[in-house]
Order: sequence, then C-alpha cells, then structure tokens
Amino acid sequence: MQNHSLRKNYHFFLTEELPKPEAYYVQAANAANGAANLGCPTVLIYPQRGWPAINPINLLQPFQPEKPPERVIKYYNLQDKLQVARLPMPWPIDYFKNKFTNSKTIATKYYFPFHIRATTKIVHAWNWNFIKAAIKNGIPAIYEHHHHEDKQFEPEIVNHPLFQLAVTVTDTVRESMIQHGMPAEKVIKLHNGFNRLFMERQPEKASVWREKLLQNQRSQLVVYAGALQQFKGIDILIDVAKQMPYVQFACAGGKQTEVEHYQQIAQAKQVNNISFLGFVLQNELAPLLQAADILAHPHCSGQAATFTSPLKLFDYLASGTPIVATEIPSLIDFQNTVAIAAWCEPDKPGKFATALQQVLETHPKKIDGYPDTIEFVKQFSWENRAAKILSYVDESYRPQLVA
Repeated sequence: MQNHSLRKNYHFFLTEELPKPEAYYVQAANAANGAANLGCPTVLIYPQRGWPAINPINLLQPFQPEKPPERVIKYYNLQDKLQVARLPMPWPIDYFKNKFTNSKTIATKYYFPFHIRATTKIVHAWNWNFIKAAIKNGIPAIYEHHHHEDKQFEPEIVNHPLFQLAVTVTDTVRESMIQHGMPAEKVIKLHNGFNRLFMERQPEKASVWREKLLQNQRSQLVVYAGALQQFKGIDILIDVAKQMPYVQFACAGGKQTEVEHYQQIAQAKQVNNISFLGFVLQNELAPLLQAADILAHPHCSGQAATFTSPLKLFDYLASGTPIVATEIPSLIDFQNTVAIAAWCEPDKPGKFATALQQVLETHPKKIDGYPDTIEFVKQFSWENRAAKILSYVDESYRPQLVA
C-alpha cells in the first residue's frame, strides 16, 4: 500500500453542495463511488456553505478528505471506500454575481492549484472550467458531458496530451460533441450503471411497500422512478392510469412543487389510482422497485429523447422487475436484449396501456425477480464503468490501486 502522504487521488469535482436529488448528482456520486470500490483512492470534491465554511481552520486547510456525511451516504447509498472533501465557500462567495465571488472560480483558481493539485493524480469533472484548470495546472483530466450544448471546445484543451477522454451516455451527444470540436478518438459513449444495493433482494421491505400502496382491492402495482417532468412522460402515465383503473400506479421522485403539480393534474382528470411519493432515498427506492409488478419507463418524443440519460433503467434492471419502455434513441441499444419486456411508441397512452396489460399477463410477479434481467445488467455496474473509463487513460496517469 502507498504511503498516504504521497498518495495521489482520483479527484471528482462537483459545483454544488450535496446531497441533491437531480440525476446529475446521483450519477456523479455513483461514478465516484464505483471508482473507489475498484480500489482507486477517490475523493469527491464539492463546495460547502454556511457556518462550517467560516471556520478559520477549514479556510487554512480547505482540502480535508474524510468519510462522507451520513446524510450523503444514505442519499446515494455510498459504500465505505469513497471519501469527500468539502471546500469552504464563506460569504460573500456566490452571494454576489461576479466571477471573483463565484465558487467555481474560487475552486479552480485558488483551491485547486494551491491546496489540491499536489495530491491529484487525475481529475474527473462535469464542469468544463474544472477540466481547463486541471490541464493548465499540468494534471490529466476526464470530462463527462451528457447534454447538447452549442459551444465550441477550445482546441488547445481538447488536443492537449493531458486531456485524456470525454465520456457521454448517448451516441447523439457524442456526435454533437465531435461537431463542436471534440476529437472523435477522445470521446466515448458509455452507459450509466446501477448501484449494487438495487440487486440485493429485500422481500420484507418490498412487501411493506406493496401493502402501503395497493388500495381499493387493486392487486397489481406499476412504479415509475425518476424526474417528474413533462418530457419524461408523466402526463402520459396519468392518462395510462386512467385507462387502467384496476391497477395501482406510483411515481417516486420530483421536487415538492412538481409533486403538487401532478397531483392536481391527476385530480382534475379524476384519476385516483396514481400516487406521487416525492423523492425516495436510494435505500427505500430499491425495495420499491422490487415491490412493483412492472416498472414504467415512459418518455415523450422530441429533442430531450435524443440525449436523456437512462439512469433509472439500470436500477430498474437490477431489481429484476419487468420493464415497459418507450422507444427513444437513448434506449436503442437495449432493443434486441432481454432487458425490456415490452416496447411502445412515444406519446401514445393507449399503446403504453396495452403494453402494460400484455406484460401483466405474460410476466407474473416473482419475489426474486427475473434472473435473465438480473444477469444481463451485471455488466453495467458502476465499478465496471469506472474500469472501462480508466482503460482509455494513459497508464502513467491512472490512479494506483490501494489494498
């Protein structure tokens, strides 16, 4: 094992405090957690505001890797190898809107070169400014990018030998990045992963969820987990529920305002067999997915369908529960596999309802899940994803594994 004082870390950078429910933060926390589980000395770095940021000791020694706070561990179901470092951002940082008091500027121009660089083996970031800061400070970097953006990548950064790799989750975004100046040989498409918790069978907890959600003599449960937004197909799911009054529907995820918005839509349409649960912690979400008869993956057509990152798909698959999904570009890789029980066109509630009904008849509920699906998803662990990413990195830049 390396001497800790000389150890160089795999540093993941985020621009916002954790925990947060959005898919981006779930993805980032799990990506870092997967690298740590591989045996890489890994630190997830993010800002910290409020009273702890004012502590003079924290300001003098801002980079202090430690065990993640309990709330963050539970929120993302992190294992015990990952460390976090919370960079203090005292007032007036982020209170005044200019670049000198911007937390991203403080992190890249001050904390990184003076306090973090010496212990950094490689940087992994979703924010382009962190990538540029790494390269300019002589540190190799991996860029993660999941959305279409209409900006050119600076040639001096993307062609730099320290710029190792860009990672995205769909072919459409990869093509768009190449069109905007990213060298084709430096950008790969790599699916997201599943958290290992979702594969552990939790029949007792799943039973509690079924008891809680199944109402009015309904005996079948369809669950959706993810963002509560129109393009994700939530309005469609409400229309589907209306067509299937004998089945109970439940949606996990979304902010409180979104939950209230969709509760009102369901009431206005007189749909009383769909419940909106709000954000569900990962350790409660796993048994909820196992409690379902079917997991729904609806989605609308349009621009979002070309880049949406099917993060929930892998947690769905790990649960072993049959899935009904909409045919969208980001799911095309799974069309000729055992992953999805039934497919249907986007924007068509009637066809989605028919597909659900068909799968309810052909796929009876199994307490232990469907083994073919569980076996199929094993290739998509976060640990496998981290190993694949590092395989593209120059060997001399890879973090040294620790026992």
